[in-house]
Amino acid sequence: MLGHNGFIVKRVSSGEAALASLDESLPDLVVSDYHLPGMNGGQMARQFRMNAHTRSIPVLMLTEDVAPGLEREGLESGADAYISKSAHPDLLVLRIRALLREGSDLIQAEEAGRFRRARIVIVTSPTENEDEDDEWRENTGWERDAQGASLGELLWRDGHTVTTVSGSGELIQGGWLGGDEGPDCLVLDLTSRNTDGVDFCRRLDARRQDVLEAGGVPFRILGIIGAERFRRHSAADLFDAGLDDLVPGDITPDVLALRIRVMVRRKLAQDEMRQQEIKRQVREVALQTAQSEARAIAAKATMAEALAQANAELADANARLLETQAKLVQTAKMASLGELVAGIAHEINNPLAFTLAHEETVARTLHKLAEAPDLDANRRSDLLSKCTTRIGSMRLGLQRIQNLVLSLRRFSRLDESAFQDVDVVEALDTALALLAHKFGREIVVERHLAAPRMFVCQPALLHQVVMNIVSNAADAIHERAEKNGEEPGQLQGRIVIETALLQLECGARYVISVADDGPGIPADIRARVFEPFFTTKPVGMGTGLGLAIAYGIIEAHSGSIDIEDANLKGGRGVGARFILSIPVRLTPTGPVTIGRTS
Repeated sequence: MLGHNGFIVKRVSSGEAALASLDESLPDLVVSDYHLPGMNGGQMARQFRMNAHTRSIPVLMLTEDVAPGLEREGLESGADAYISKSAHPDLLVLRIRALLREGSDLIQAEEAGRFRRARIVIVTSPTENEDEDDEWRENTGWERDAQGASLGELLWRDGHTVTTVSGSGELIQGGWLGGDEGPDCLVLDLTSRNTDGVDFCRRLDARRQDVLEAGGVPFRILGIIGAERFRRHSAADLFDAGLDDLVPGDITPDVLALRIRVMVRRKLAQDEMRQQEIKRQVREVALQTAQSEARAIAAKATMAEALAQANAELADANARLLETQAKLVQTAKMASLGELVAGIAHEINNPLAFTLAHEETVARTLHKLAEAPDLDANRRSDLLSKCTTRIGSMRLGLQRIQNLVLSLRRFSRLDESAFQDVDVVEALDTALALLAHKFGREIVVERHLAAPRMFVCQPALLHQVVMNIVSNAADAIHERAEKNGEEPGQLQGRIVIETALLQLECGARYVISVADDGPGIPADIRARVFEPFFTTKPVGMGTGLGLAIAYGIIEAHSGSIDIEDANLKGGRGVGARFILSIPVRLTPTGPVTIGRTS
């Protein structure tokens, strides 16, 4: 029968044989009995859907009786349509042609999650006599299931967008049937006696052809007719009028939802194929544009040599500039170390002096114990306790010296140009330890560190930039105290160091701010403080390179540095606040290593 209708048919006797025959050629459509020897038709359809080369081939399933449970299983396994063997041959042929009309060479992207939500429109029949329609529909079951859920609710649960409209001339004439926002599937209620289903389908099919001619993907049409008419096989004219699928009115909503899902799956696949074709054309245009640009560049070959020479000279000049910059950075660093030597020597000398003094006391006490073995127990215990106390003080002094030496080693590290995980708290401890001689008892340093402890940056960001800014803040406070005649040894000012991790639209930013209550920086010179060799300190007190190098280090981090008035609460001056904002760099483990804050 299929051969007489113009189809080339190949027959095999089992699902295994059908899968084996795919090595020879791929069919345009598969018609399969559900009950097969070995694997059944549903298992075979599932194997088709699991293969990338065969998943787009439509499968029409045949069975002796279209039982709801059996139909649901077949559709869920991957079959595209389900029809009884007792159906009229003409209806079977029309059903096959409707499947082939949808297209068999589709890009199936459902498993990759690229499908959008399907737009489904349920078209109800316009009625003139409600009593007659209620009597006509009393045996239908597609509107609500046993739990009272409507078809629209079931489709909505599947993730589809569902709209219900009344079948009328406005539906046919409406421009919303086409375009990118048109429906993917129309579900037509043809159960009413007042509806001329054939004429209605022909008019909808004409609108669908307009969509196809405009370059779009036409929507699918599924019809619902009375159960008795469906069983009489008197609906062949509906398929001929353009219907893609047909179900009886007593179909359950869950099975109907499965049939609709199969239809929209293939329609959305065609949409995906269309989008891929548009992208391919865009890429082709881009390729042609690139080729044209390449030919234009080739036409300017005479300029290429001069350009290469200019680039070489520029690269050489840039290399010399980088070398000079590195020397300036090292010079400024050594200048900072030289400035710190006197203070660090004082810091080391104090614990060293009392360590030596305690050492003499311990030596004399031990000598007394050795020379007077007959001392009473209480006297001997007092002398030993004195030795223990002095040794503990010596240990504290030596630990303080050890910490200062360790801070110097951290500060003088040579790998400051490499980005790495830096412990912000440890780096600040190092900087403050090296500047302790500048603070003395006159300056209080407060720390409010709300950002993560670990941060990916160059160590120079904290060892040089922050240390330089804190040192300048201490100098500014001393300058203000000296100008105001404040007594040495008394509290003169505060320095506040804060960190925060901000989530902005442009990405995460690690912010470090250093504020003081010194005299502040006038607004008219704030733009100049980062110029090389510009300084507000007296002659001989500064090189003018510290903030210029700090600015260069911040630029290397793609960050920014801003200055504003501090106005600390309870402060003794306007003060200045330096705000460093640095983008968080990505690492294999994340943007920052989150640790405890301090």
